[in-house]
Amino acid sequence: MRITTKGRYALRAVISLARSSNEGRPVSIKSIAEQEDISAEFLEQIFFKLRKADVIRSVRGPGGGFFFARPLDEITLMDIIEASGEGLGITPCACGKKEPCDRKKDCAAFHIWRAMDGHMRDFAEGKTVADMVR
Repeated sequence: MRITTKGRYALRAVISLARSSNEGRPVSIKSIAEQEDISAEFLEQIFFKLRKADVIRSVRGPGGGFFFARPLDEITLMDIIEASGEGLGITPCACGKKEPCDRKKDCAAFHIWRAMDGHMRDFAEGKTVADMVR
């Protein structure tokens, strides 16, 4: 498992949005891009995915920008990871992917991978944006 640049930037941008947003007011993509030193064009791609996953919303026009679609204590790290197209799967057999494993029944490591996968998922599902900005 490796989080790509897109996943890392998505998390940074979400935290930046949370810190910059006053009472839910929209924040421009340009502002977040400058704060995080991320290309605005790349950030647009990331925010498109976050919007599609109902993590954030946007409003156009003067004073427009992005804001959260739900309260910060309802948006998890897992929501951000999945919305950005990342995954936490360590191995196909541990995370339930459809790729068959011919050693699943007698694999000595299966239970280790499965437990590790579970711990990472529990952490990501239990960590909210509200937690991250505290």
